[in-house]
Amino acid sequence: MKNFRSQAFLRAYEIMKSTGKCFAVSLSKAWQLYRLSQEMKNKEEVCFTYEKKDGTLRKAYGTLKNVAQFVKGNGIHTPKVFNYWDLEAVAFRSFKVENFISVIR
Repeated sequence: MKNFRSQAFLRAYEIMKSTGKCFAVSLSKAWQLYRLSQEMKNKEEVCFTYEKKDGTLRKAYGTLKNVAQFVKGNGIHTPKVFNYWDLEAVAFRSFKVENFISVIR
């Protein structure tokens, strides 16, 4: 990615394309995802919710801090998907960016 703004705008475009919502709403959700990723890089545990493929809500506890030792390959980064280390499953998990709901504080 070029910088954090381009990452947010690419995610906003993907959200707009897949949901059909206006760009302002999509951009708001993209910035929420950016703030989530920054919080996950700085904290050991962050609680958030998203909608799974089957339609159920998942309350997840995840992090992006100190997970480099668990990376086994060099997967391609895509703005359509948000990846994180799940502390409950002790594995990497991901969800579509349009399915993100909120961060629980």
